[in-house]
Amino acid sequence: MSTDGRIRVPADLESVTSRGAEDHSDIDPAAVERIWAAARYWYSAGMQPAIQVCLRRNGTVILDRAIGHAWGNGPDDPVDAEKVPVSTETPFCVYSAAKAITTTVTHMLVERGAFSLEDRVCDYLPGYTSHGKDRTTIRHVVTHSAGIPFATGPQPDLKRMDDSDYAREMLGRMKPVYRPGRVHIYHGVTWGPLMREIISAATGRSIRDILAEEILAPLGFRWTNYGVAPADVPKVAPSHVTGKPLPAPIARAFKLAVGGTPQQIIPFSNTPEFLTGVIPSSNTVSNAHELSRFAEILCRGGELDGVRIMSPDTLRAATTEARRLRPDLAVGMMPMRWGTGYMLGAKRFGPFGKDAEGAFGHTGLTDIAVWADPQRALSVAVVSSGKPSGHPEAKRYPALLSRINAEIPRV
Repeated sequence: MSTDGRIRVPADLESVTSRGAEDHSDIDPAAVERIWAAARYWYSAGMQPAIQVCLRRNGTVILDRAIGHAWGNGPDDPVDAEKVPVSTETPFCVYSAAKAITTTVTHMLVERGAFSLEDRVCDYLPGYTSHGKDRTTIRHVVTHSAGIPFATGPQPDLKRMDDSDYAREMLGRMKPVYRPGRVHIYHGVTWGPLMREIISAATGRSIRDILAEEILAPLGFRWTNYGVAPADVPKVAPSHVTGKPLPAPIARAFKLAVGGTPQQIIPFSNTPEFLTGVIPSSNTVSNAHELSRFAEILCRGGELDGVRIMSPDTLRAATTEARRLRPDLAVGMMPMRWGTGYMLGAKRFGPFGKDAEGAFGHTGLTDIAVWADPQRALSVAVVSSGKPSGHPEAKRYPALLSRINAEIPRV
């Protein structure tokens, strides 16, 4: 077991590298290798048991690689644990990258007339009225402006997280910390149950079924839904807390935002209870290969391989800046721009590296990102299994994202 929260980095990185099919006919192969070198450099910091990176340009996979171990090389694993190398197909929980998928489903349903973003939440959830919550619109929820950035009231019973009646009762009890619509504060975990129950009440269907039937099945996805079937739980590689514990003040803030410390949240996220649930904010299970293909839907204006998810006009409205660049809890108080549910890239600071002002998507806890950049005809996913706090090499992750943007020219 590691004493500093680091993994054991193999001397031969190629021995733990997996490659999918790549096509470099329309891209400089040297540019691809420079991107991958940045990923290897990030891995060598010892904070990520496994990393996957997949890039599509004009729909063609130009980089699809993974490095590290899916099982057996976490910082708490014994030295003699069986080590299973990661592959490009290994599924992981991608945490809040789920919000990019839920946002896509939401705009698809709005376009189809299932509900309007201007509808009040209580039109669908009649119990969502106390403490002034009757003013809350669905747009407030989608844009993290509903006034409940963290759970208030009694501690929820996580064993009942898929019980709609219970979830609606607990949501109804919550007291906003500010008037709905007044300001934007990232709703890390309350966002998912709210969106799940709104969509269920408005459509009479589970968001998991809608996603599967309207998007994933027609496009042939294996993963990328909320949670997995019980039989698939052993196939999902675990996440790991890495590095040193958070300083006490930051740990308290983290616990307030997501309901627990990393040492509490991450082990729970590896359990069958979490991995078989439906949490549209937090428990999508996927890999970089599939996530970048989902981003390709967005990069192409809402359509992929003959399956139209939403119109270009709907997507354009969803990715128009709604919240200006300002410090944001979602990215550790770095400045952030937001559309309607999608994170937006920026020139200097942002969730998708430097020089990415045309990009949009979402990040996941921690060091996970999925985005589309139509200016570059680029669809990207970066997945990692380590959840580190601050450490000297922390900038290697955003450096990889910026390297991607530097090497892929605008079209």
